[in-house]
Amino acid sequence: MSGKMHSPTPQDSKRNGSKQHVMVFPYPAKGHLLPLLDLTHQLCLHGEISVSIIVTPKNLPYLSPLLIAHPSSISAVTFPFPHNASLPPGVENVKDTGASGNPLIMASLRQLREPYQSKPTLNRYQPNYPKKPIIKWSSSHTNPPVAIISDFFLGWTNDLGIPRFAFFSSGAFLASVLHFFSDKIHLLESNEPVCFSDLPRSPVFKTEHLPALVPQSSLSQDLEIFRDTTMNLSSYGCVFNSCECLEEEYMEYVKLKTGHNRVFGVGPLSSIGLGKGNSLSSVDVEALMSWLDGCPDGSVLYICVGSQKVLTKDQCDALALGLEKSMTRFVWVAKADPIPDGFEDRVAGRGMVVRGWAPQVALLNHVAVGGFLSHCGWNSVMEAVASGTMILAWPLEADQFVDARLLVDHMSMAVRVCEGGETVPNPHELGRVLAETMGEGGRDVRGLAKEMGQKIQAATEAGGSSNADLERLVNELGSL
Repeated sequence: MSGKMHSPTPQDSKRNGSKQHVMVFPYPAKGHLLPLLDLTHQLCLHGEISVSIIVTPKNLPYLSPLLIAHPSSISAVTFPFPHNASLPPGVENVKDTGASGNPLIMASLRQLREPYQSKPTLNRYQPNYPKKPIIKWSSSHTNPPVAIISDFFLGWTNDLGIPRFAFFSSGAFLASVLHFFSDKIHLLESNEPVCFSDLPRSPVFKTEHLPALVPQSSLSQDLEIFRDTTMNLSSYGCVFNSCECLEEEYMEYVKLKTGHNRVFGVGPLSSIGLGKGNSLSSVDVEALMSWLDGCPDGSVLYICVGSQKVLTKDQCDALALGLEKSMTRFVWVAKADPIPDGFEDRVAGRGMVVRGWAPQVALLNHVAVGGFLSHCGWNSVMEAVASGTMILAWPLEADQFVDARLLVDHMSMAVRVCEGGETVPNPHELGRVLAETMGEGGRDVRGLAKEMGQKIQAATEAGGSSNADLERLVNELGSL
């Protein structure tokens, strides 16, 4: 089957020369990688193209659904993961490091353009590794790619010699915030809140709530990596897992800053793509859905803070006590979170604790689920807004404060319940907010969330903005 693990050669990805050949380069973090694979699936459904997806060996299994769905159009090209002495041996994905590993993984992947010339002893895992391996592979291919679609963390792919479309697994608001700093890093040398006077609504952020990619000073060793991410708006095109009805003013801002119309809002990709499941669940999905079937419409709060973050014991204690005091029905996907002893017994019949994976999209679309206590990672945001579910925002890190600002302050379709990865909420106040928001006090917010869900559904259908932008992207690739 196409996609077998191998060292890349032109023959490995040989395909029909009459098709436009596009290179796709995902970033190896689940929240980045899966949406770009969803986009690749859509491009193959809508256009006559062939695709080479750049991966490292341990990330190859993520491609299996695509390789099965499009065996004649998609091939995997595997490069060895470039050695980095600061990473534990065998690490090739952010799931093995947490978000703190992003700078190291980004720096490692940069070597696929021009390998870091380290001492021979540090290079023992990649003997005779070619200089500029991606450029060498691309230029020697029997049908060289006409474009690359690469993750926005991989800004260096902007100068591979072919048109580059930057793929944002997050929103246009975040892209606008990052671009703002491209020539204003000096603003971070004070601890004062930063006013983004150039952006729509002139939002103000505390420095600790800025995306983790933004260096803390102009002297930061991460400055080169940050410059990579600010190169994105100088790409040939920008593709967002977002949609016009959610971020129209920031989509327009990006078009203004790029100076062209090659800006595409094609989301939410999770609702139109391959669909992701996980059979390695410790929960009885049928029993969970059956329990939800017995709950009144809109009465259940779904709780999940993403796949990367584990809440502390104090945070779990506060959340558990808040849930008890609120008397709200709930499903809490706790993963490795330390749930207080006796909690599950005390809430039996009113709440369920799920350890491990749970079918998030199915849960959000269940009629009994009326709210989602979320960390506001962008994929979770898009799944929630597509389902019309109100979000109770607890941003923890990374881009999540920006995402929460969009939902709570700009769109009024979410409620902020806590902020910060180290913050321990007051359980009494949390319980009050949960009860109020899930009750009559949250009616207006729930109404706006439901209205947005209907708009987003329409955007992905024929004649909708996301569908139209997908077609426009296919046409743009076909014209190169």
